[in-house]
Amino acid sequence: MNLGEILVNLWETSGLYGLFGKLDWQSAVMIGIACVLLYLGIVKQYEPLLMVGIAFGILLTNIPFGDIYHPEFWGTDIDYLKVLHDGGLVDMLYMGVKLGIYPSLIFIGVGAMTDFGPLISNPKSLILGAAAQLGIFSAFLFAIVLGFTGPQAASIGIIGGADGPTAIWLTKTLAPELLAPIAIAAYSYMALIPMIQPPFMKLLTTRKERVIKMDQTRPVSKTEKICFPIIITIVTCLIIPSVTPLLGCLMFGNLLTECGVTKRLSSTVQNELMNIVTVFLSVSVGATAVGERFLSLETIYIVILGLAAFSLSTVGGLLIGKLMCLLSRGKINPLIGSAGVSAVPMAARVSQNVGAKYNPTNFLLMHAMGPNVAGVIGSAVAAGFLLAVFGR
Repeated sequence: MNLGEILVNLWETSGLYGLFGKLDWQSAVMIGIACVLLYLGIVKQYEPLLMVGIAFGILLTNIPFGDIYHPEFWGTDIDYLKVLHDGGLVDMLYMGVKLGIYPSLIFIGVGAMTDFGPLISNPKSLILGAAAQLGIFSAFLFAIVLGFTGPQAASIGIIGGADGPTAIWLTKTLAPELLAPIAIAAYSYMALIPMIQPPFMKLLTTRKERVIKMDQTRPVSKTEKICFPIIITIVTCLIIPSVTPLLGCLMFGNLLTECGVTKRLSSTVQNELMNIVTVFLSVSVGATAVGERFLSLETIYIVILGLAAFSLSTVGGLLIGKLMCLLSRGKINPLIGSAGVSAVPMAARVSQNVGAKYNPTNFLLMHAMGPNVAGVIGSAVAAGFLLAVFGR
């Protein structure tokens, strides 16, 4: 082989040839999208722990001839031996997504970091958490109207729960071909909570309602905190067994923290395990955004429907909050209803910030944490229900 042949071979096996020699405009656009998402994650700090990994996964998978991810391996009938033999790095990591391992492990960490005390002290918060699932089922119906299949519509609707791991867990089974746009939409809207929710909060509540100061909740005993995850697991998982991988892991993580005898394990799942799984999950999910599949009309629909789902979930929580305010004769501030979405603790902080803007002495954070953690349970239950309906 002479020098000319060597140079030609180097050119034809380079990523530059893949982009410009073959005019692969989809990969070029996706690399640009990856750079934009990296900017949002690093500079704007929009969910950086996940956004940076997702964006870099998009970048890696759209480098021509990189061969780190093969979408053709992940059809209906998956040959895991072929994946192990011929797959690239991200193919190996993606098995953790496809098998439902990463979302469940993340829920263990989330559970360990979650305090269910505000929910236990005020069980009415469950109503607000349930109301905030309105967006899930509304977006599901909208997606059906737009021509998506039942499983695809269910996966799109779950964006309204504002819970990235839950969206990934459901979508990897029901509509894996839509995993990348759904995951990116879910995490993007979670990051944009401080921008999306306040306009609805101001539109749907009066100034008189926004300044309501709520009474301090009762103290919660250690026994109650220990029994809560055990009881919730038994009752909920017996009713909807399909939710066990998510809800069971959430409650197991919480029990590790609350029982007081597994502090080392609680620390590990909150830190080391959570960090490792987040890296694997974000990169492998981002890598599913292959240009020829991601750049489609479906993706535009998903982004729009995801925003509608998230907005309607916020509206649902606020409207029930107003109803509870009326029934309690002004003892409940309806702003805490917006925290019924599952983004913990950001949604609760937004309720606190909006309330404090109109009444600086108003401290709604702990009151909002009740609906917030109820939203985590509610979105997991909704995902389990949709999986039970469409997953067989």
